[in-house]
Amino acid sequence: MDLSNKMFSEIPMVFSYHWNLGNINWLMTAWTTWAHAVAFVGLFKIMDCRKETLIWAFLLWPISGIGITVGAHRLWSHRSYSAALPVRVFLMLCNSIANQGSILHWARDHRVHHKHSETDADPHNAMRGFFFAHMGWLLLKKHPEVIRAGKELDFSDLHEDPVVMFQKKLDPWFALYMCFVFPAQIAVRFWGENFWTAFFVAGGLRYVYVLHCTFLVNSAAHLYGDHPYDIMSHPAENPYVSFFAIGEGWHNWHHKYPFDYATSEFGISSQFNPSKLFIDMLAAVGLVWGRKRGTAAWDMGRARRERDRKAGVPLPKPVSRPWEATAVKGGIEIVHWKPTAGVKRVRKV
Repeated sequence: MDLSNKMFSEIPMVFSYHWNLGNINWLMTAWTTWAHAVAFVGLFKIMDCRKETLIWAFLLWPISGIGITVGAHRLWSHRSYSAALPVRVFLMLCNSIANQGSILHWARDHRVHHKHSETDADPHNAMRGFFFAHMGWLLLKKHPEVIRAGKELDFSDLHEDPVVMFQKKLDPWFALYMCFVFPAQIAVRFWGENFWTAFFVAGGLRYVYVLHCTFLVNSAAHLYGDHPYDIMSHPAENPYVSFFAIGEGWHNWHHKYPFDYATSEFGISSQFNPSKLFIDMLAAVGLVWGRKRGTAAWDMGRARRERDRKAGVPLPKPVSRPWEATAVKGGIEIVHWKPTAGVKRVRKV
C-alpha cells in the first residue's frame, strides 16, 4: 500500500509471511541492517566532524548521485547518449562511490523494470506497496518472474563495455573501498580528519542517504504525482523526488519515453534536473554525443490527445492499485489487497 501508518503496522505480518515461506534474502537483509547501523552512528559523529568533512559529505551526494543517474541509468541502462572513454571511467568511479551494486547488475534490473513495470516481473513492483518498492524488494528473494524476465533480455552491450566489466570483475570490493574508505582517506589526507569520523559520516551516513534518495524513485515517484504524459502509467511527475534524486523524479515522462537522455520534457530552467545539465555540459566540449529526446514523439501524442478531446473521446483510466480496488456488498466493504499473496480483507461501512 501507499506510505501510511497502516503500512508500518503491517510490516511484521508481511515479514512473518515471508519468513514462513523462506523468501527472505538474508545476505541483503544483513547488509542493509549493517549499513543503516553505520549511518546511525554517523548521525552522532556529525558534531565531531570538521566543517571540511561535512562539506565533503555533502558534495559526495551529487558526485555519487551522477554515478547512478548519468551513468548506470541514462547511459548504461537506456543508452540514451554516447560518451567518451574518460567520461565512462569517471562515471564508473562515481557509481562505485554510490555502491548500489555493479553497473551490470543495476542496468539489468532496471531494463527488466521498464519492460515489465508494475507486474510480477518487475524487481521493485510498486503494486506491492510503498515499502516493497522502496527497499523491501532487496530484502526478499526475487520473484520467479523477475528471474525469468532477466534471462530473456539482451545485455551483450554491457558485457562488451570494458569499463562495465572492469567494475564487475572487482565487485564488490572496489565499490566498498570507494564508498567507505576512499572518502575517509581524502578527509584524513587533506584536512586531518579522524579516519573513523569520516568513515561514518562521509562514508556510511552519506551512503544510506543517497541510497534512500534513489529508492524514492522506485517508491514515491511511482505512487505520488501528476500524469500529464501517460494517464495509464502510474509513474508520476514528482518534483520532490527530483530534488533528492538530482533530476530523476520526472517519472511519468521517463516511463513514456525511457530513451530520452533528459528524463524530462523541459530543461533546467523549468524542471530541476542537474543530471541533464551535466550531460549537456559534457556534450558542449565534445565528450558526449548522440543525445536522444522524446519531444517529437510527445508533440504527436499531444496533438492526438487534443483531437480526441475535441471529438468527445474520454481519457482512459488507469487500473486501480490492489489496495485501492474495493467493492461494497451488503453493507460490507471488501478490500482486495495483496501485500503478500491472496489476502482479502473486509470491514463494515
